Amino acid sequence: MADCPPEGEWAMPPRSAPTGRQQRIGAELRKLRERAGFSTRHAGQLLSVNAARISSIESGRFGVSAERVRMFAHNYGCADEAYIAALADMTVGRGRQWWDEYRQLLPSGLLDLAELEHHATAISTAQIAHLPGLMQTVDYARVIFQQSIPALSPPEIEHRISHRIKRQEILYGDAPTPFKAIIHEAALRMQFGGRRVAKEQLCRVAELSELPHVTVLVIPYSAGVFPGAGQTVLYAFGPVPQLDTVQLDSEHGSECVYADYQLEKYRTFMRRFEDVALQEAASREFLHQVISEL
Repeated sequence: MADCPPEGEWAMPPRSAPTGRQQRIGAELRKLRERAGFSTRHAGQLLSVNAARISSIESGRFGVSAERVRMFAHNYGCADEAYIAALADMTVGRGRQWWDEYRQLLPSGLLDLAELEHHATAISTAQIAHLPGLMQTVDYARVIFQQSIPALSPPEIEHRISHRIKRQEILYGDAPTPFKAIIHEAALRMQFGGRRVAKEQLCRVAELSELPHVTVLVIPYSAGVFPGAGQTVLYAFGPVPQLDTVQLDSEHGSECVYADYQLEKYRTFMRRFEDVALQEAASREFLHQVISEL
């Protein structure tokens, strides 16, 4: 048994609503425990805490320090040092971030998305009907939010637009996040908001595609059917592959998935999307052709 602190020294205030990142730390600790074949009771005995505390940590309701993450990993027999270090780093320096100002204004899934993008080492997205949120103009985003069911109030729409535009800051600055957008021709030709809004939006995409850390690939109608054609996917790369995350949008809200088999499935989807897309130069030419037709 590890030389652990007594139960009282593990005490941290419980969280009523852990963030997606906090839940992810707990989920990874649960994966490690289950791979070791330990019950929560057995894990608690190893770490000198009760089974209920193990369950609360794994749900993200109780925090753990970097040191304790390493202790969990050691007791669970994990020898992947890069993974352990990356997981320990996730516990450090949470603090207050810009998206916290929206905590009482927006659904938690949108805040978790901003947090996910902020910490990602790279992002890829595949879009069939909408252009990527990280590339949207204010007017285009407003049109999208005005179609929400149930309808959003004008203040709710403005809060969502503001949040979406602030998310885009990761594409700028001294260390911008590498971003790849795989966009179907259907999304390019959807005239949300009319010709003016659509043209301004496509010009924004074209402008961003010139940045060295941004790649835009177009899937033309002529590509026909391909696996995952009905999916809208955001793939956020973590510091190690085990900490990658997939974010999915639906009418019911945002969902993040990161089970091993899910990550492998969506890695395959993203490879298939890229395989059927035009190359970067041809995609840029195609985009300018669509703009010229508006």
